[in-house]
Amino acid sequence: MTNWYIGTMGFGYRDWQGTFYPDKLPKAQQLAHYAARFNALEMDSTFYGTPKADTVARWRATVPDGFVFCPKAPREITHDLRLAGAAEDVLALFVETMLTLGDRLGPILLQFPPDFAAAERDALAAFLPRLPGAARFAIELRHRSWWSDETAGLLRAHAVCWAAADYIYLPKEIRRTADFLYLRLLGRHGQFDVKTHERLDKTDELRAWRDKAAAHQTGDDPVDAVYAFFNDDYAGHAPATANRLRALLGMEVEEGPPQQGRLF
Repeated sequence: MTNWYIGTMGFGYRDWQGTFYPDKLPKAQQLAHYAARFNALEMDSTFYGTPKADTVARWRATVPDGFVFCPKAPREITHDLRLAGAAEDVLALFVETMLTLGDRLGPILLQFPPDFAAAERDALAAFLPRLPGAARFAIELRHRSWWSDETAGLLRAHAVCWAAADYIYLPKEIRRTADFLYLRLLGRHGQFDVKTHERLDKTDELRAWRDKAAAHQTGDDPVDAVYAFFNDDYAGHAPATANRLRALLGMEVEEGPPQQGRLF
């Protein structure tokens, strides 16, 4: 049986107060509230720098058994250094710190900028063999020039997952390159002025992603896990859409307070 880990990209958003979170819930209690309803979180704050180990230890102590964090690697590695210079050292320190999560650590995501094109393939090919072996990795590529069997082969050779993205200009497909799948449901940035409730019905799209993942969950070599994360730009309110996918998979759904201005 493949485990599904479903959640959102980040968790501490103002528009969720009084919608997903009870009104006036202290920020210090948000992670515990979130972790009682979802079993995974893509930790977005780590994109801006490596946190202190005691902060990471606090995250671990806050969530229950079976919950996993999928931290996003610092942008210094992918955007500023573009895998050159001290990028390897920055990643090594980051991974060492994230190992504080113990069995709560899921795959680490390396998200590359839209202008990181296949012309930089040599940099990626040189970096992949140096990924720390203590963690699993997923990579999100946003330039269409990467879409080739050559890219899939490169990632597969190092057991790195090619993250599939539901994004405005990228192919909506899964190319399996590791023993797990990683889905990012993104949408178009900035399309909603407020993010308190779902504005779009994405049920059909979610069924399509569920069915695409199902093709890799059976047979002689099925994936052992599927990670799926939502942001607010996808349908208007990430927790509600994450719960929509959970419901489609027959998983238990425990929602937050009643949403204001619910679409459906």
